[in-house]
Amino acid sequence: MRLKVLKQAKNVYFIGVGGVSMSALAKLLSVYNYSVSGSDGVKSESLDALAFYGVQVFVGEDENRSQLLGADVVVVTDAIGLEHVELVAAKKLKKRILSRSELLEGVCQEFSNVVAVAGSHGKTTCTSMCAHVLKSCGVPFTAHIGGEDQRFGNFYYSGEEYLVSEACEYKRNLLKIPSDTAILLNVDNDHMECYKDGEDLTKCFYQFCKRAKTAFVCADDERCAKFGFSTFGISNPLADYRATEIRKKNERYSFTVEEYGKALCRVKLQAIGYCNVYNALAAFAAMRSHGFHEREISRGLENFVAVKRRFERIGQYRGADFICDYAHHPREIRSTLSTAQGVCRGNLYVVFQPHTYSRTKLLLREFIEVLQPIKNLMIYKTFPAREKYDAMGSAEFLAREVGGCLYAENVNVLKTWLKKTVKEGDAVLFLGAGDIYYAAQYLLRELT
Repeated sequence: MRLKVLKQAKNVYFIGVGGVSMSALAKLLSVYNYSVSGSDGVKSESLDALAFYGVQVFVGEDENRSQLLGADVVVVTDAIGLEHVELVAAKKLKKRILSRSELLEGVCQEFSNVVAVAGSHGKTTCTSMCAHVLKSCGVPFTAHIGGEDQRFGNFYYSGEEYLVSEACEYKRNLLKIPSDTAILLNVDNDHMECYKDGEDLTKCFYQFCKRAKTAFVCADDERCAKFGFSTFGISNPLADYRATEIRKKNERYSFTVEEYGKALCRVKLQAIGYCNVYNALAAFAAMRSHGFHEREISRGLENFVAVKRRFERIGQYRGADFICDYAHHPREIRSTLSTAQGVCRGNLYVVFQPHTYSRTKLLLREFIEVLQPIKNLMIYKTFPAREKYDAMGSAEFLAREVGGCLYAENVNVLKTWLKKTVKEGDAVLFLGAGDIYYAAQYLLRELT
């Protein structure tokens, strides 16, 4: 397939190709027989995976790189700054430059049916669940996932009948996605540096839903339940799709799906955590709107196991589980802690890495509220992403405000702490969306 958004281009260069969403798009273009190359700031597993698709990848910035000089189109991630050497060079050379969201918009326009998943929390999991349902239903589809599904990774391709993709609210990118079916899981104050206030954020999510042919929103979420679209939920008895008779075993949930008040089937999830009842119910509702049978949908949801960094057990040290979770917002942290407390037999140790100074500063009170009750807490240095240092939004400042916890500037501090404390039956929970995942993997290697 040739994408209209790329016009007559043959050679496409990605700046920031190691990002999960960017690498998925690079894989897609490779499948479509474009010549794809790109760079990223650091070596990663993501770059290694791209090589399998024939994508040339490079580490570091180089304004004279032949692949950049020969590119017809340059795709740029939001994560890089305007001063990036390769971006500056591309502009000087008058290359055609597309943002990640512009390319994704163009990709969406090529598909018969687009299912877009939005919300402040749970997008990656719900997107993966939708992909597993489409696989179960046997239809040609493509999945563009903002994380690493244990079966599909961040990209899956078998045809163009369906595209399922995440719709990120950062810089209002979700408004560029032309979706046939929109899912809105929840609305919470995040990425607020891109919005005037909470009302502005809520309005953006509403506009996303309104642009879709069909939209499903959470009836239990106060900010999106009033939108007037089709609904899914648990506690709200008026939800169009509702989970009832919910049962739990080792933090894995099963439930009955009710469709407009009529019981359809049972769903038994492998994925851990109560939040996944909502994610699965949303995926169920969206897939039903496309006419799929409830048994096929249920089977697909039950085939889904997990996404990496979503309560992922990465190993053990002294009989203590090392668990990684992407939670970087107070609401996500609260949910993950609840799950961890349900499965941990001994002491629970928590390592939290704040993600960006602006988020920590904006949600400081909420972070303090959710972190203070944790008995064994270590706050790890901030992952700044695209931001410059801000003392009032730093991990050091957060640790002082929380009180009764420790602060780690490097992995050696974590290593010493864990060697002194953990024992069999305990669990160590690593929370955050930054490089804490790789720190946890490094510690596991060093300690065992």
